[in-house]
Amino acid sequence: MSETVKNWFGDVVSHPAVIVDAQSVNDIVAIMTNRDKYPSPVRAVGSNHSTTPCGTAEGGTLIRMKMSRILSVGGDTLMVEAGATDFDLAKALEDKGLQFFVNTEIGGLTAGSAACAGTKDASFPGEFGHVGSYVTGMKLVQPSGSLLEITDAQPELMQKARSSYGLFGIVYEVTFRVRPLIPTAVYHQTFTLDELATRMPELKARNESMMFYFFPFKNLITIEFRRYNPGAKGKPNRHAWAIRNYLWAVTGPRIVRENEANIPDPVTRYALVDNFNDLWRFNLETIVKSDNTVSRDQIIHYPPSGADSGYTFSLYAFAEEKFLQVLSEFYQFTREYYDRTGYRSNMIYVGYLIAQDQHSLLSYSFDGPVITIDPVSTANPGWDQYIDAYNEFCDAHGGAPLFNQSPRITKAQVQHAYGQRLKTFSDARKTFDPDDRLLNGYFRDMLS
Repeated sequence: MSETVKNWFGDVVSHPAVIVDAQSVNDIVAIMTNRDKYPSPVRAVGSNHSTTPCGTAEGGTLIRMKMSRILSVGGDTLMVEAGATDFDLAKALEDKGLQFFVNTEIGGLTAGSAACAGTKDASFPGEFGHVGSYVTGMKLVQPSGSLLEITDAQPELMQKARSSYGLFGIVYEVTFRVRPLIPTAVYHQTFTLDELATRMPELKARNESMMFYFFPFKNLITIEFRRYNPGAKGKPNRHAWAIRNYLWAVTGPRIVRENEANIPDPVTRYALVDNFNDLWRFNLETIVKSDNTVSRDQIIHYPPSGADSGYTFSLYAFAEEKFLQVLSEFYQFTREYYDRTGYRSNMIYVGYLIAQDQHSLLSYSFDGPVITIDPVSTANPGWDQYIDAYNEFCDAHGGAPLFNQSPRITKAQVQHAYGQRLKTFSDARKTFDPDDRLLNGYFRDMLS
Protein backbone atom coordinates (compact mmCIF):
# COMPACT_ATOMS: atom_id res chain seq x y z
CA MET A 1 0.00 0.00 0.00
CA SER A 2 1.38 3.41 -0.95
CA GLU A 3 2.01 6.10 1.65
CA THR A 4 1.46 9.84 1.39
CA VAL A 5 4.54 12.02 1.60
CA LYS A 6 4.60 15.82 1.48
CA ASN A 7 7.43 18.25 1.04
CA TRP A 8 8.45 20.63 3.84
CA PHE A 9 5.77 23.18 3.03
CA GLY A 10 3.10 20.55 2.34
CA ASP A 11 2.02 21.42 -1.19
CA VAL A 12 3.98 18.75 -3.12
CA VAL A 13 2.45 15.34 -2.50
CA SER A 14 3.50 11.89 -3.68
CA HIS A 15 2.65 8.29 -2.88
CA PRO A 16 5.70 6.02 -2.82
CA ALA A 17 5.05 2.33 -2.48
CA VAL A 18 8.00 1.97 -0.10
CA ILE A 19 9.73 4.40 2.27
CA VAL A 20 13.14 3.49 3.65
CA ASP A 21 15.39 5.27 6.15
CA ALA A 22 18.97 4.85 4.92
CA GLN A 23 21.39 4.53 7.82
CA SER A 24 24.37 3.35 5.76
CA VAL A 25 25.64 2.99 2.22
CA ASN A 26 24.81 -0.72 2.44
CA ASP A 27 21.15 0.18 2.91
CA ILE A 28 21.22 2.14 -0.35
CA VAL A 29 22.99 -0.68 -2.19
CA ALA A 30 20.33 -3.11 -0.98
CA ILE A 31 17.59 -0.83 -2.26
CA MET A 32 19.17 -0.44 -5.67
CA THR A 33 19.79 -4.14 -6.20
CA ASN A 34 16.48 -5.55 -4.94
CA ARG A 35 14.06 -4.28 -7.56
CA ASP A 36 11.20 -6.53 -6.51
CA LYS A 37 11.15 -5.21 -2.97
CA TYR A 38 12.06 -1.63 -3.87
CA PRO A 39 10.26 -0.59 -7.06
CA SER A 40 11.26 2.26 -9.35
CA PRO A 41 11.55 5.17 -9.35
CA VAL A 42 14.03 5.43 -6.48
CA ARG A 43 14.41 8.95 -5.13
CA ALA A 44 16.24 10.28 -2.05
CA VAL A 45 15.32 13.29 0.09
CA GLY A 46 16.78 15.12 3.06
CA SER A 47 14.66 17.89 4.55
CA ASN A 48 12.41 17.70 1.44
CA HIS A 49 12.42 21.49 1.22
CA SER A 50 12.16 21.62 -2.59
CA THR A 51 9.13 23.42 -3.98
CA THR A 52 8.83 21.15 -7.04
CA PRO A 53 8.18 17.39 -7.48
CA CYS A 54 11.90 16.71 -8.10
CA GLY A 55 12.08 14.34 -5.12
CA THR A 56 8.78 12.54 -5.57
CA ALA A 57 8.67 8.76 -6.00
CA GLU A 58 5.12 8.06 -7.12
CA GLY A 59 4.56 4.30 -6.84
CA GLY A 60 8.28 3.78 -6.25
CA THR A 61 10.79 3.90 -3.41
CA LEU A 62 11.58 6.98 -1.33
CA ILE A 63 14.86 7.01 0.59
CA ARG A 64 15.04 9.29 3.59
CA MET A 65 18.70 10.04 4.18
CA LYS A 66 19.56 9.51 7.84
CA MET A 67 23.33 9.31 7.34
CA SER A 68 24.60 12.53 8.93
CA ARG A 69 28.07 11.94 10.38
CA ILE A 70 30.98 14.31 9.93
CA LEU A 71 33.75 12.07 8.63
CA SER A 72 36.70 14.49 8.68
CA VAL A 73 37.56 18.17 8.96
CA GLY A 74 40.83 19.31 7.44
CA GLY A 75 42.44 22.70 7.03
CA ASP A 76 40.35 23.52 3.98
CA THR A 77 38.05 20.50 3.51
CA LEU A 78 35.00 18.98 5.17
CA MET A 79 33.95 15.38 4.43
CA VAL A 80 30.46 14.35 5.55
CA GLU A 81 27.68 11.87 4.98
CA ALA A 82 24.97 13.05 2.62
CA GLY A 83 22.23 13.48 5.23
CA ALA A 84 24.15 16.04 7.30
CA THR A 85 22.42 19.43 7.34
CA ASP A 86 23.89 22.80 6.49
CA PHE A 87 22.98 24.26 9.88
CA ASP A 88 24.73 21.53 11.86
CA LEU A 89 27.76 21.50 9.60
CA ALA A 90 28.22 25.27 9.79
CA LYS A 91 28.18 25.06 13.60
CA ALA A 92 30.80 22.28 13.57
CA LEU A 93 32.98 24.31 11.21
CA GLU A 94 32.72 27.40 13.40
CA ASP A 95 33.89 25.38 16.39
CA LYS A 96 37.09 24.71 14.43
CA GLY A 97 37.53 28.27 13.19
CA LEU A 98 36.20 27.48 9.70
CA GLN A 99 33.16 28.34 7.58
CA PHE A 100 31.46 27.51 4.30
CA PHE A 101 32.08 29.74 1.32
CA VAL A 102 28.30 29.86 0.74
CA ASN A 103 26.08 30.16 3.83
CA THR A 104 22.68 29.72 2.29
CA GLU A 105 19.51 30.52 4.26
CA ILE A 106 17.84 27.09 4.39
CA GLY A 107 19.54 25.27 7.25
CA GLY A 108 17.85 21.97 6.44
CA LEU A 109 19.76 21.73 3.17
CA THR A 110 21.52 18.37 3.25
CA ALA A 111 25.00 17.74 1.89
CA GLY A 112 23.69 15.32 -0.71
CA SER A 113 21.24 17.87 -2.09
CA ALA A 114 23.86 20.63 -2.02
CA ALA A 115 26.19 18.44 -4.07
CA CYS A 116 23.84 17.68 -6.94
CA ALA A 117 20.94 20.19 -6.89
CA GLY A 118 20.40 23.90 -7.40
CA THR A 119 21.03 26.37 -4.57
CA LYS A 120 21.54 30.11 -4.30
CA ASP A 121 23.10 32.87 -2.26
CA ALA A 122 24.42 36.29 -3.18
CA SER A 123 28.03 35.92 -4.31
CA PHE A 124 30.89 37.59 -2.53
CA PRO A 125 33.33 39.23 -4.98
CA GLY A 126 35.59 36.61 -6.48
CA GLU A 127 33.39 33.78 -5.17
CA PHE A 128 30.37 31.80 -6.32
CA GLY A 129 26.78 31.67 -5.09
CA HIS A 130 26.13 27.97 -5.73
CA VAL A 131 26.89 25.70 -2.77
CA GLY A 132 27.79 22.85 -5.11
CA SER A 133 30.59 24.87 -6.70
CA TYR A 134 32.58 24.22 -3.53
CA VAL A 135 31.93 20.47 -3.60
CA THR A 136 35.22 18.84 -4.57
CA GLY A 137 34.12 15.21 -4.34
CA MET A 138 31.05 13.02 -4.02
CA LYS A 139 30.39 9.30 -3.71
CA LEU A 140 27.29 7.72 -5.19
CA VAL A 141 25.48 4.40 -5.27
CA GLN A 142 24.66 3.80 -8.92
CA PRO A 143 21.42 2.18 -10.12
CA SER A 144 23.30 -1.12 -10.49
CA GLY A 145 24.31 -0.98 -6.82
CA SER A 146 27.97 -0.31 -7.60
CA LEU A 147 29.80 2.57 -5.94
CA LEU A 148 31.21 5.53 -7.82
CA GLU A 149 33.51 8.32 -6.62
CA ILE A 150 33.67 11.60 -8.58
CA THR A 151 36.24 14.30 -7.82
CA ASP A 152 37.60 17.54 -9.23
CA ALA A 153 40.17 15.41 -11.04
CA GLN A 154 37.29 14.59 -13.45
CA PRO A 155 36.09 18.14 -14.24
CA GLU A 156 33.63 17.32 -17.04
CA LEU A 157 32.00 14.51 -15.08
CA MET A 158 31.92 16.61 -11.91
CA GLN A 159 30.28 19.44 -13.83
CA LYS A 160 27.46 17.11 -14.84
CA ALA A 161 27.20 15.45 -11.42
CA ARG A 162 26.74 18.81 -9.67
CA SER A 163 23.45 19.19 -11.56
CA SER A 164 22.40 15.54 -11.51
CA TYR A 165 19.54 15.82 -8.96
CA GLY A 166 20.04 12.22 -7.91
CA LEU A 167 19.59 10.95 -11.48
CA PHE A 168 23.13 9.54 -11.78
CA GLY A 169 22.99 7.75 -8.44
CA ILE A 170 22.21 8.36 -4.76
CA VAL A 171 24.88 10.57 -3.19
CA TYR A 172 26.03 9.17 0.15
CA GLU A 173 29.22 11.13 0.89
CA VAL A 174 30.32 14.68 0.06
CA THR A 175 33.54 16.67 0.38
CA PHE A 176 33.38 20.48 0.56
CA ARG A 177 36.10 23.07 0.22
CA VAL A 178 35.86 25.40 3.22
CA ARG A 179 37.69 28.51 4.36
CA PRO A 180 38.92 30.09 7.62
CA LEU A 181 36.28 31.85 9.68
CA ILE A 182 36.30 35.57 8.95
CA PRO A 183 34.07 38.41 10.26
CA THR A 184 31.36 39.62 7.88
CA ALA A 185 30.00 43.18 7.78
CA VAL A 186 26.38 43.72 6.76
CA TYR A 187 24.16 46.76 6.17
CA HIS A 188 21.01 47.65 4.20
CA GLN A 189 19.93 50.57 2.06
CA THR A 190 16.61 51.31 0.31
CA PHE A 191 16.21 52.82 -3.16
CA THR A 192 13.37 53.68 -5.50
CA LEU A 193 13.34 51.91 -8.83
CA ASP A 194 14.58 55.06 -10.58
CA GLU A 195 17.34 55.57 -8.00
CA LEU A 196 18.51 51.99 -8.45
CA ALA A 197 18.67 52.43 -12.23
CA THR A 198 20.82 55.53 -11.79
CA ARG A 199 23.05 54.29 -9.00
CA MET A 200 23.57 50.64 -9.92
CA PRO A 201 27.08 51.20 -11.39
CA GLU A 202 28.09 53.00 -8.18
CA LEU A 203 26.64 50.24 -5.99
CA LYS A 204 28.39 47.55 -8.00
CA ALA A 205 31.66 49.46 -7.59
CA ARG A 206 31.45 48.89 -3.83
CA ASN A 207 32.53 45.33 -4.63
CA GLU A 208 30.19 43.78 -2.04
CA SER A 209 27.69 40.95 -2.01
CA MET A 210 24.18 42.13 -2.90
CA MET A 211 20.86 40.55 -1.93
CA PHE A 212 17.60 42.31 -2.82
CA TYR A 213 14.22 42.76 -1.16
CA PHE A 214 11.67 43.87 -3.76
CA PHE A 215 8.56 45.91 -2.96
CA PRO A 216 6.67 46.32 -6.26
CA PHE A 217 3.65 47.99 -4.66
CA LYS A 218 5.86 50.68 -3.09
CA ASN A 219 8.28 50.91 -6.04
CA LEU A 220 11.15 50.27 -3.62
CA ILE A 221 14.15 47.96 -3.38
CA THR A 222 16.14 47.31 -0.22
CA ILE A 223 19.62 45.91 -0.78
CA GLU A 224 21.58 43.86 1.71
CA PHE A 225 25.31 44.51 1.31
CA ARG A 226 27.87 42.08 2.80
CA ARG A 227 31.64 42.04 2.77
CA TYR A 228 34.40 40.23 4.58
CA ASN A 229 35.81 42.43 7.32
CA PRO A 230 38.97 40.84 8.76
CA GLY A 231 39.80 43.98 10.76
CA ALA A 232 36.60 43.84 12.83
CA LYS A 233 37.10 44.59 16.52
CA GLY A 234 35.50 43.08 19.60
CA LYS A 235 33.02 40.26 19.88
CA PRO A 236 30.76 39.42 16.94
CA ASN A 237 27.18 40.66 16.88
CA ARG A 238 25.09 37.48 17.26
CA HIS A 239 21.76 39.35 17.38
CA ALA A 240 21.50 41.03 13.98
CA TRP A 241 20.97 37.88 11.93
CA ALA A 242 18.84 36.30 14.69
CA ILE A 243 16.37 39.18 14.41
CA ARG A 244 16.34 38.90 10.61
CA ASN A 245 15.78 35.17 10.79
CA TYR A 246 12.95 35.39 13.30
CA LEU A 247 11.08 38.07 11.36
CA TRP A 248 11.56 36.21 8.08
CA ALA A 249 10.98 32.61 9.11
CA VAL A 250 8.52 32.91 12.01
CA THR A 251 6.79 36.27 12.44
CA GLY A 252 6.29 37.10 8.77
CA PRO A 253 4.56 33.87 7.65
CA ARG A 254 2.40 33.77 10.77
CA ILE A 255 1.19 37.34 10.40
CA VAL A 256 0.24 37.05 6.74
CA ARG A 257 -1.36 33.65 7.29
CA GLU A 258 -3.53 35.12 10.08
CA ASN A 259 -4.38 38.05 7.83
CA GLU A 260 -5.56 35.68 5.11
CA ALA A 261 -7.70 33.73 7.58
CA ASN A 262 -9.26 36.65 9.41
CA ILE A 263 -9.46 39.65 7.05
CA PRO A 264 -11.68 38.96 4.02
CA ASP A 265 -11.34 42.42 2.49
CA PRO A 266 -8.22 42.37 0.27
CA VAL A 267 -7.64 46.13 0.49
CA THR A 268 -7.46 46.00 4.28
CA ARG A 269 -5.52 42.72 4.25
CA TYR A 270 -2.82 43.93 1.90
CA ALA A 271 -2.61 47.30 3.64
CA LEU A 272 -1.54 45.35 6.73
CA VAL A 273 0.94 43.37 4.64
CA ASP A 274 2.41 46.64 3.38
CA ASN A 275 2.64 47.91 6.95
CA PHE A 276 4.56 44.82 7.94
CA ASN A 277 6.85 45.30 4.94
CA ASP A 278 7.49 48.87 6.10
CA LEU A 279 8.47 47.51 9.50
CA TRP A 280 10.65 44.91 7.80
CA ARG A 281 12.57 47.57 5.89
CA PHE A 282 12.99 49.64 9.06
CA ASN A 283 14.44 46.66 10.95
CA LEU A 284 16.77 45.77 8.11
CA GLU A 285 18.13 49.31 7.91
CA THR A 286 18.43 49.97 11.64
CA ILE A 287 19.00 46.62 13.35
CA VAL A 288 20.39 44.14 10.83
CA LYS A 289 23.67 45.96 10.47
CA SER A 290 27.07 45.34 12.00
CA ASP A 291 30.76 45.42 11.16
CA ASN A 292 31.25 42.04 12.82
CA THR A 293 28.90 39.12 12.28
CA VAL A 294 29.42 35.37 11.88
CA SER A 295 28.46 34.05 8.46
CA ARG A 296 26.77 30.90 9.76
CA ASP A 297 24.26 33.06 11.67
CA GLN A 298 22.58 33.72 8.31
CA ILE A 299 21.55 30.04 8.18
CA ILE A 300 18.06 29.46 9.60
CA HIS A 301 17.30 26.38 11.69
CA TYR A 302 13.84 25.58 10.33
CA PRO A 303 11.54 23.07 12.05
CA PRO A 304 11.07 19.64 10.42
CA SER A 305 7.85 20.81 8.70
CA GLY A 306 6.54 24.20 7.73
CA ALA A 307 3.47 24.17 10.02
CA ASP A 308 2.05 27.63 10.79
CA SER A 309 5.28 29.44 9.90
CA GLY A 310 5.82 27.65 6.59
CA TYR A 311 6.06 29.38 3.26
CA THR A 312 6.83 28.50 -0.33
CA PHE A 313 8.66 30.30 -3.11
CA SER A 314 9.94 30.27 -6.65
CA LEU A 315 12.80 31.84 -8.59
CA TYR A 316 13.99 32.75 -12.03
CA ALA A 317 17.43 34.16 -12.82
CA PHE A 318 18.03 36.98 -15.32
CA ALA A 319 21.20 38.20 -16.98
CA GLU A 320 22.59 41.06 -14.90
CA GLU A 321 22.96 43.42 -17.87
CA LYS A 322 19.22 43.10 -18.62
CA PHE A 323 18.04 43.06 -15.05
CA LEU A 324 17.01 46.68 -14.45
CA GLN A 325 14.72 46.63 -17.46
CA VAL A 326 13.31 43.23 -16.45
CA LEU A 327 12.73 44.43 -12.88
CA SER A 328 10.87 47.54 -14.06
CA GLU A 329 8.62 45.42 -16.26
CA PHE A 330 8.17 42.87 -13.47
CA TYR A 331 6.95 45.57 -11.08
CA GLN A 332 4.45 46.65 -13.72
CA PHE A 333 3.42 43.03 -14.40
CA THR A 334 2.83 42.34 -10.69
CA ARG A 335 0.73 45.46 -10.15
CA GLU A 336 -1.32 44.85 -13.30
CA TYR A 337 -1.87 41.22 -12.29
CA TYR A 338 -3.26 42.41 -8.95
CA ASP A 339 -5.51 44.98 -10.62
CA ARG A 340 -6.83 42.32 -13.00
CA THR A 341 -7.22 39.34 -10.65
CA GLY A 342 -7.16 40.68 -7.09
CA TYR A 343 -4.17 38.46 -6.28
CA ARG A 344 -0.75 39.40 -4.96
CA SER A 345 1.86 37.38 -3.14
CA ASN A 346 1.54 38.02 0.58
CA MET A 347 5.23 37.91 1.48
CA ILE A 348 8.30 39.79 0.29
CA TYR A 349 9.96 39.20 -3.06
CA VAL A 350 13.69 38.64 -2.78
CA GLY A 351 16.60 38.28 -5.21
CA TYR A 352 20.32 37.56 -5.35
CA LEU A 353 23.23 38.80 -7.45
CA ILE A 354 25.10 35.62 -8.37
CA ALA A 355 28.42 35.47 -10.22
CA GLN A 356 28.98 33.64 -13.47
CA ASP A 357 29.54 30.01 -12.60
CA GLN A 358 30.18 27.04 -14.86
CA HIS A 359 30.94 24.46 -12.18
CA SER A 360 27.54 22.90 -12.82
CA LEU A 361 26.35 22.02 -16.32
CA LEU A 362 22.84 23.32 -15.55
CA SER A 363 24.05 26.39 -13.68
CA TYR A 364 21.55 29.25 -14.07
CA SER A 365 24.52 31.68 -14.19
CA PHE A 366 26.48 29.62 -16.73
CA ASP A 367 26.61 32.39 -19.35
CA GLY A 368 27.24 35.33 -17.02
CA PRO A 369 26.26 36.95 -13.71
CA VAL A 370 22.55 36.94 -12.91
CA ILE A 371 20.08 38.50 -10.52
CA THR A 372 17.08 36.46 -9.43
CA ILE A 373 13.49 37.46 -8.75
CA ASP A 374 11.96 35.18 -6.13
CA PRO A 375 8.29 35.54 -5.14
CA VAL A 376 7.50 34.18 -1.65
CA SER A 377 4.09 33.27 -0.24
CA THR A 378 2.15 31.20 2.24
CA ALA A 379 0.37 29.93 -0.90
CA ASN A 380 -2.56 32.23 -0.38
CA PRO A 381 -5.51 31.49 -2.74
CA GLY A 382 -4.46 32.28 -6.29
CA TRP A 383 -0.77 31.46 -5.79
CA ASP A 384 -0.67 28.65 -8.36
CA GLN A 385 -2.31 30.77 -11.04
CA TYR A 386 0.03 33.65 -10.25
CA ILE A 387 3.07 31.37 -10.52
CA ASP A 388 1.86 30.18 -13.94
CA ALA A 389 1.70 33.81 -15.09
CA TYR A 390 5.05 34.58 -13.43
CA ASN A 391 6.67 31.63 -15.21
CA GLU A 392 5.34 32.89 -18.55
CA PHE A 393 6.64 36.40 -17.82
CA CYS A 394 10.07 35.11 -16.81
CA ASP A 395 10.33 32.80 -19.80
CA ALA A 396 9.42 35.64 -22.16
CA HIS A 397 12.17 37.76 -20.58
CA GLY A 398 14.93 35.18 -20.94
CA GLY A 399 14.91 33.90 -17.37
CA ALA A 400 16.29 30.57 -16.16
CA PRO A 401 14.44 28.43 -13.56
CA LEU A 402 15.64 25.73 -11.20
CA PHE A 403 14.39 22.13 -11.27
CA ASN A 404 14.02 22.11 -7.47
CA GLN A 405 13.00 25.69 -6.66
CA SER A 406 10.78 26.86 -9.55
CA PRO A 407 7.35 25.22 -9.23
CA ARG A 408 4.97 24.64 -12.14
CA ILE A 409 7.58 25.17 -14.84
CA THR A 410 7.01 23.47 -18.19
CA LYS A 411 9.31 21.41 -20.38
CA ALA A 412 9.26 24.16 -23.00
CA GLN A 413 10.36 26.75 -20.43
CA VAL A 414 13.23 24.57 -19.24
CA GLN A 415 14.35 23.83 -22.78
CA HIS A 416 14.19 27.52 -23.65
CA ALA A 417 16.41 28.36 -20.68
CA TYR A 418 19.03 25.61 -21.00
CA GLY A 419 18.96 24.55 -24.64
CA GLN A 420 21.79 22.26 -25.70
CA ARG A 421 23.08 21.90 -22.13
CA LEU A 422 19.82 20.20 -21.21
CA LYS A 423 20.25 17.68 -24.03
CA THR A 424 23.86 17.07 -23.01
CA PHE A 425 22.70 16.40 -19.47
CA SER A 426 19.84 14.15 -20.61
CA ASP A 427 22.21 12.07 -22.73
CA ALA A 428 24.65 11.75 -19.80
CA ARG A 429 21.85 10.64 -17.49
CA LYS A 430 20.99 7.76 -19.78
CA THR A 431 24.55 6.42 -19.61
CA PHE A 432 24.32 6.26 -15.80
CA ASP A 433 20.74 4.98 -15.64
CA PRO A 434 19.77 3.23 -18.89
CA ASP A 435 16.85 1.45 -17.22
CA ASP A 436 15.44 4.67 -15.67
CA ARG A 437 15.71 3.30 -12.14
CA LEU A 438 16.01 6.84 -10.73
CA LEU A 439 13.82 8.72 -13.21
CA ASN A 440 10.55 9.92 -11.69
CA GLY A 441 7.62 11.33 -13.63
CA TYR A 442 8.68 14.94 -13.10
CA PHE A 443 12.12 14.52 -14.64
CA ARG A 444 10.75 12.17 -17.32
CA ASP A 445 8.53 15.02 -18.49
CA MET A 446 11.29 17.64 -18.26
CA LEU A 447 14.00 15.63 -20.00
CA SER A 448 12.01 13.79 -22.65
